[in-house]
Amino acid sequence: MQPGSLFSLAEHLERLSKDGDPLEVLAGTVEFERFRPLLTRGLGYSAGTKGGRPAFDPVAMFKVLVVQAQHNLSDARMEFMIRDRLSWMRFFGFDLGGAMPDENTIRHYRNRLTESGTLEALMQAFEQQLREAGYLAMGGQIVDATLVPAPKQRNTEDEKAAIKAGKSAKQIWRGKPNKAHQKDVDARWTVKIGGKIRYRPDGTPLPQIATPVFGYKSHISIDRRYGFIRQAAVTSAADSDGRQLRRVIDTSNTAGDVWADSAYRSAKNEALLKSNMLKSRIHRRKPKGKPMPESMARANAAKSAIRARVEHVFAHQKNRYGLFIRTIGIARAQTKLTLANLAYNFDRLIFHQRCATTG
Repeated sequence: MQPGSLFSLAEHLERLSKDGDPLEVLAGTVEFERFRPLLTRGLGYSAGTKGGRPAFDPVAMFKVLVVQAQHNLSDARMEFMIRDRLSWMRFFGFDLGGAMPDENTIRHYRNRLTESGTLEALMQAFEQQLREAGYLAMGGQIVDATLVPAPKQRNTEDEKAAIKAGKSAKQIWRGKPNKAHQKDVDARWTVKIGGKIRYRPDGTPLPQIATPVFGYKSHISIDRRYGFIRQAAVTSAADSDGRQLRRVIDTSNTAGDVWADSAYRSAKNEALLKSNMLKSRIHRRKPKGKPMPESMARANAAKSAIRARVEHVFAHQKNRYGLFIRTIGIARAQTKLTLANLAYNFDRLIFHQRCATTG
């Protein structure tokens, strides 16, 4: 390195800070060091007495996974971007010219966190940070789900039947380990019905757009007051939204109201909410073969005004993060979506802190 280059680098980083480096804001808002004990335990770190190449700092690697989720990057692309961007190096704590993780290392760290179930614990640890900062789950909760696509699978009819029967990839593609490794037997096809309902002059509805989607479904519950994701679950794309209500209900919310669309309306779910002393604000379905009563339509419209807030979460994740499942299997899909949920909550905390500062 030429004389003066260190000074030039420091000057360059100082300019990045003045221009508003978003990762500096993230580092100053989220207490990443509080995740260290969970990360160390989940990654199976030893005291370092066995020798060998020293492992990368667990908090630094967690930051790598968070930024990777925010930008929807492959492991190979993430390796390149770490080396390419000075602001990223500074956030991770890597030195220019020093050791940096390659794509295999990034994959290994993510797999270890997946296998140990650490990411769910990290989600709860951040929930504790939110509570300590005064961001209690309050105002009731809003539940919804969104489809997250994955690479489409091309299988024969026999292979499809074997997948539906619950057979593993190794069982279906015996003697073809490379092919089995690339096959996702957990993801499913479903049809997404989208678009606003439009009507003919005689009042009959026009057909809606039906789009086939292959992948998974992200189920979440957010609190109405602050909009943080408080509970989450992951299923295949074909699973019913309503069946997952039990998994995403947040009983710690200070208010008992629960908003959701009509897919969650069932006698079983109404009984579930009642048993937890929660008040159903779930949309009502139009009576079969009859027009929807005006009073019911007005009530649903009022609920929609509140329920729409959860759509902002999905829009943030899909538009800013480019949410897409590249990995194979539901366990890794859950890791991907948990990281996306954590990243969203980090962004949401920055938003609230900025609002508190600016008034």
